[in-house]
Amino acid sequence: MISVEVVRVFSRGNQGGNPLGVVEQTAALDDTRMQAIAAELGFSETTFITQSDRTPPFVRIFTPKFELAFAGHPLVGTAWVLGVLRRRAVPELECGMGRVQTEIRGDTSWIRLPLDQSVGAGNPTLPALAGMPSPSRAWTVAMPRDYLLFEFESADQISALDPKMSALGEHFLIHAFARSGNQVRARVFAPAAGVPEDPATGSAAVALAAVLQAEGQDAGQIEISQGDEMGCPSTIQLEWAAGQVRIGGTVVQDPARQVRGGAGA
Repeated sequence: MISVEVVRVFSRGNQGGNPLGVVEQTAALDDTRMQAIAAELGFSETTFITQSDRTPPFVRIFTPKFELAFAGHPLVGTAWVLGVLRRRAVPELECGMGRVQTEIRGDTSWIRLPLDQSVGAGNPTLPALAGMPSPSRAWTVAMPRDYLLFEFESADQISALDPKMSALGEHFLIHAFARSGNQVRARVFAPAAGVPEDPATGSAAVALAAVLQAEGQDAGQIEISQGDEMGCPSTIQLEWAAGQVRIGGTVVQDPARQVRGGAGA
């Protein structure tokens, strides 16, 4: 059996957040078993620290269906596990997309990375195909997988969304949001990754910062509320300036899990 540390990332106090599995003993795990563990856990993502003794540690990230080069809540949560639970000074983590800086500030875990993602025009007709209202604006952001961002007029519209997943299935991630000042209400759908709806999505927050920078907002701070419709209230802190972006939030520990991960009975 494989031991998995379980935390909830971007929690709202002790409530909600996005569950994450963190596997530290990975020497005997190949790609197939890592994928099997991620599928067995069923979380949006599970991380595997495959080179924990190097500087910086190397982190692999798996959804229930495939591996990702980058994702926000897994890196925020893994930084917290190493920095708080293991009491290791880990100023950086490395993932498939490169290095990210990490910081533990009080009860909040942060990652920082360059804000250099490519932003292009999106398809504003897609939401209607999925039974959603028409957005006011649409963009595509390379994260490096394409993220589709749709801005709606109000938080009430966001809460009422009930998309037909079959119409979204070929798209990796759909980020629907409404902004009022420095408050954003968001929902994220990623059926192609095996995640019909995600409670809290750090990489989508990074994509939002890339959009706002492309729209001429070179710096800002935003608080993103997500997951309420799922019963997993979550809060992401987003900051960007000078071509850098930071995302952070609170992390809470849940009981560890033991999984078989594709091993024989």
